[in-house]
Amino acid sequence: MNSLSSLRERIRSLHLADERHCLSRLTSAHGPDVEQRHAISVRAQSLVDSIRADAAPGLMEVFLAEYGLSTDEGIALMCLAEALLRVPDAETIDDLIEDKIAPSGWGRHLGHSSSSLVNASTWALMLTGRVLDEEHSKGVAQVLHGAVKRLGEPVIRLAVKAAMKEMGNQFVLGENIESALARARGMEKAGFTYSYDMLGEAALTAHDARKYFSAYSTAIKALGRQAKSADIRDNPGISIKLSALHPRYEVGQRDRVMTELVETVLSLCLLAKESNIGLNIDAEEANRLDLSLDVIEALLRDGRLAGWNGFGVVVQAYGRRAAPVIDWLYALAVELDRNVMVRLVKGAYWDSEIKRAQVEGLADFPVFTRKSATDVSYICCAAKLLSMSDRIYPQFATHNAHTVSAILELAGNASVFEFQRLHGMGETLHRLVKSREGTRCRIYAPVGAHRDLLAYLVRRLLENGANSSFVNQIVDASVPATVVAADPFAAMLADLEAPAPHIQRPRDLFAPVRVNSRGWDLHDEQDLAEIDRARSQFAKTEWNAEPILAVAHTGSQSVSVFNPADPQDRIGTLTEATIEDAEAALLAAGSWWDCSGPERAEILNRAAMLYEENFGELFAALTREAGKTPLDAIAELREAADFLRYYASQIELLESREPRGVFA
Repeated sequence: MNSLSSLRERIRSLHLADERHCLSRLTSAHGPDVEQRHAISVRAQSLVDSIRADAAPGLMEVFLAEYGLSTDEGIALMCLAEALLRVPDAETIDDLIEDKIAPSGWGRHLGHSSSSLVNASTWALMLTGRVLDEEHSKGVAQVLHGAVKRLGEPVIRLAVKAAMKEMGNQFVLGENIESALARARGMEKAGFTYSYDMLGEAALTAHDARKYFSAYSTAIKALGRQAKSADIRDNPGISIKLSALHPRYEVGQRDRVMTELVETVLSLCLLAKESNIGLNIDAEEANRLDLSLDVIEALLRDGRLAGWNGFGVVVQAYGRRAAPVIDWLYALAVELDRNVMVRLVKGAYWDSEIKRAQVEGLADFPVFTRKSATDVSYICCAAKLLSMSDRIYPQFATHNAHTVSAILELAGNASVFEFQRLHGMGETLHRLVKSREGTRCRIYAPVGAHRDLLAYLVRRLLENGANSSFVNQIVDASVPATVVAADPFAAMLADLEAPAPHIQRPRDLFAPVRVNSRGWDLHDEQDLAEIDRARSQFAKTEWNAEPILAVAHTGSQSVSVFNPADPQDRIGTLTEATIEDAEAALLAAGSWWDCSGPERAEILNRAAMLYEENFGELFAALTREAGKTPLDAIAELREAADFLRYYASQIELLESREPRGVFA
């Protein structure tokens, strides 16, 4: 078995690894064979048919099928849901509603849905849109229409807010833990268990962190009173976010995190152990993964948690490091003689991960770019987890019939794992699987007030609103069961042979016009080490800054420059230009006008490349002379390189245009 340290190094090395390479290793080691894939597809198609024949599809699945993100109306609702809670005044809310609802074609959705509630919503949206749409009203009719609109705005505002709140209630079990527990009793009587999540995003202040800690503590105590079974797997559980418990949960504050945050989370773990419930540490953005593993290891090594099988970790299958993270967790559990829970999810931050990598100019993406690749990764990681059931209790969170079928086909023994679903989604699938296979099923239930719902709701809509999502397709009778339950391995192979999807790699963000500037990830240990190595070579270098001319400069006075943070650190000397130097420079500048456009562009592009190649010296100079942090130094270098390449591209663009008019 690999050592823990070597496994951690492997995890770090795969942060931005090649997508094809990751998938090749995954499928060759853990992918099902051809016969298994066929059996999985047959089972999945049968499940899809059974779900569609069920008389009670979930409201949210029906709503998303009608108003998915493939429709203008779905996008309008998405924008409205995302923005409504942040708008401070009634007038702006009215303008926002008019902007998003009035232009849309709600009439074409009327009567299409199998749900009377969704059809009623369509009627309301259509009528609201007509009230707000002044484009086709003329003369007296326009005056009357305007009066109706003004009188109706408060009513419409309240109605839209209520509709957004109702949409949120489909995902949230209760406003507080007591109301959530009361609402959960019905499903618990049917044999389902719950994992509760206190809604909220990252703590920005110590006050925020204390508030979340209090909410988690209160919830754990309440859940402990409901924990009746000696088997922790049959008791309720809770999920916590590390970022909610510390305002500086970042690599740059590692020392604080490893003392302050670890102690905070440990107290929650001890409370969960005493209550005999499970506690899962939620997965967050990819740039926090390495730090989260440090926290997880520190917690598991604390002897006070020995004998407790409720410590859980969430792993996101869309991450290119998911498989080695599972290997590391298993190796840690073996070394410490512990049992841990691992909740496997597809991943909740895909859009922001793609955007962040592009904006920061990283070498590649930390997540898979194709849906089929994530589905394949999930199944391969599931197979890996099932082979580790002596130390790991797998919790498979999915609403996908093919994924469920793959797990059932690969597992054999249904008692060694559980399925999980989000509250308000995947109800029919999990009810059928539980009754047929006898598997444990747990419902992931967010708890919180409507004001805390925004980020969670947006993530759910983004995940499930696309027309390629299983949740969207399952209630769309026009999509054949064979398509809904299609084999992702076949789709992945086809995707890899085809051109890349419409996602520009970070370096190609501005292609074909220009290359994006190179970035460094300050949350990545390897990038940090590279910066330190390159910068350390110039820790004692002294530079001489003087006018750069084709002839000797005339300045004779030089001043010494010192590091403002360390007066003993002499950085070098500065010789300022004289008037004569400036005149010589202007005289020599004429040669620039003699250069052709392509020659100028080549010079600018060459300068940008040299900046990036010599980043270590530039970072050292920026830090020692101006006191810039690595973040500031990276930003300054990238800005310079971007400007150079931008103007080079503009030169080439202008050179390609034919002149117009008469020239003397």
